[in-house]
Amino acid sequence: METVSSASTGFLEGMTGAGSSMLGYLIPFLFVLTLVVFFHELGHFWVARRAGVRVLTFSLGFGPELFGFNDRHGTRWKVSAIPLGGYVRFFGDDDAASTPDQTRLERMSPTERRQSFFYQPLRWRAAIVAAGPIANFILAIVIFAFVFMVFGKQVTAPRVDQINAGSAAEQAGFQPGDLVLSIDGKKMESFSDMQRIVSIHAGQPLNVVVLRNDREVELTATPEAKEIKDSFGNVQRVGLLGITRSLAAGDVTTQHYGPIEAVGMGAQETWFVVTRTFSYIGGLVMGTESADQLGGPIRIAQVSGQVATFGFGALLSLAAVLSVSIGLLNLFPIPLLDGGHLLFYALEAIRGRPLSPRAQDIGFRIGMALVLMLMLFSTWNDVMHLIAS
Repeated sequence: METVSSASTGFLEGMTGAGSSMLGYLIPFLFVLTLVVFFHELGHFWVARRAGVRVLTFSLGFGPELFGFNDRHGTRWKVSAIPLGGYVRFFGDDDAASTPDQTRLERMSPTERRQSFFYQPLRWRAAIVAAGPIANFILAIVIFAFVFMVFGKQVTAPRVDQINAGSAAEQAGFQPGDLVLSIDGKKMESFSDMQRIVSIHAGQPLNVVVLRNDREVELTATPEAKEIKDSFGNVQRVGLLGITRSLAAGDVTTQHYGPIEAVGMGAQETWFVVTRTFSYIGGLVMGTESADQLGGPIRIAQVSGQVATFGFGALLSLAAVLSVSIGLLNLFPIPLLDGGHLLFYALEAIRGRPLSPRAQDIGFRIGMALVLMLMLFSTWNDVMHLIAS
């Protein structure tokens, strides 16, 4: 009984502390999530309008409407009470998930069918659905580019300052003062470039070329997998060599970029988030990554508040990362998500006709169950993370 009581007390104390912290994170959380969700739904909306589909509702959030207005096309733009997503509802939809209202579809006149999403040609339906995730990727590139142009990017030369005793770097033969030129043939422009490659190659040998005493030296280093805590206390499992960067004069600079170069770098940053996400998913499948790193709304709120303390540029960068993540998540071939709709359209293209309403309904029910399980699991991780921190 005493153990249970102590655990309960610790749980309540953790939740009380978490609750007060979450209040301080509310504004940055709403800013980040609203920005990302708005552009995702705007992608669906914009292409649907181009296709001549009537849009009934554009909602930020779910549940009861807080406020809104009707535009000249009859679309209801509104903000709803639960700020954990959003949706665009088309003419002929049965609900916010764009499941069809079969009875209403069958009774439509020819004019109404031309305005309905479900009577559009396959190419338009696929384009409308894919436009949401694509808008997320475009938003991420634009945000990253804006940050690089306005706030700049702090660049630290990939120079070794100190080497931890017994580390992978010491075993590989690194020496203080080494300037890392390339890893596996990829040119290293900064210390962060080196960190990115090392972090996702735990346990894998890397061919490293360093500049030492004006001559190039080749080394083979195998990053060690370790759990680390960032400045906010969030635990991550990454590959480490065991070296520290040089902060000497001339090794640390802040660079600003022009529009063209910034857009290119924004695309590179977006692609890095994509590859890192798939690397993590692959690690989950292979058992080399832990599922406890999956986070939900609570973790997003916490991280948003933490990142906001570093300034508006850092918060924008977080929004870009979240935008990529939401775009990728929606492309998963799970019925109810955009990727599930695209899967149905791919099957329709192969079969020459849509799946039966019953098959689609079963698919949507399975998709709903999977999404709910993912939400519950990520929320559980969030709560455990808050209690442990």
